[in-house]
Amino acid sequence: MNEPTVDEEYETCIDDCKAMDASINQRLDAMADDIRRITPEFAGMVDRLIVRLKNNGAGAATPSIGEPMPEFVLPDENGHLVSLSQLLETSQVVVAFHRGHWCPYCRINADAMAKIEAEVKAAGGQIVIILPETQKFTRKLKAEAGATYPILTDMDNGYALELNLAIVIDDEQQAYMTHMKWEFSEFQSNNSWIVPIPATFVIDQNGLIKGRFVDPDYRKRMDIDDLLDALRK
Repeated sequence: MNEPTVDEEYETCIDDCKAMDASINQRLDAMADDIRRITPEFAGMVDRLIVRLKNNGAGAATPSIGEPMPEFVLPDENGHLVSLSQLLETSQVVVAFHRGHWCPYCRINADAMAKIEAEVKAAGGQIVIILPETQKFTRKLKAEAGATYPILTDMDNGYALELNLAIVIDDEQQAYMTHMKWEFSEFQSNNSWIVPIPATFVIDQNGLIKGRFVDPDYRKRMDIDDLLDALRK
């Protein structure tokens, strides 16, 4: 019997983490532990990258609570343009930036957010996920999560750059990911190796930020209870 590949082991771990009866960050911590076990070399690269990003203040200059959220007009998974102002006409909005459909942590978080859509709606909000990938891959993430919320394409990370969320994956990780055939060029239709820092903003109907989570450690995401509490304020 053949040994499972790294990708196959990752897939098993992602499914296990999705199924856990635990908070989102407990599930993400479990995924991080699995990655340390399966690919310790890569996990060490991630640890070093996170230290460098935090030392350089990555994400610190993004919009803060009480400030207006900049407008966006981005295509959804079917190519239809969606604007923030349009969404705010009907409810508050939860805007979550994800790195891509390939990211285990993003897949687990997208699944968790799909499972709370009814609670978000009851609290007076709606969810939008933004990632720098073409519609082929936003559709894939949406289908896997079983979501009804739109997933928008921020091509070339233009909106993430405006919000000071965009970062470059360093040479060390690029080399390893290329060796593992984890390529970005197909997903983003460019060779930039730029991704957003995962971040979540809760925006009231006046367009002001009332909840915010930004952490250059992409293994962490906004706690679901904190997200719902911000909507209910």
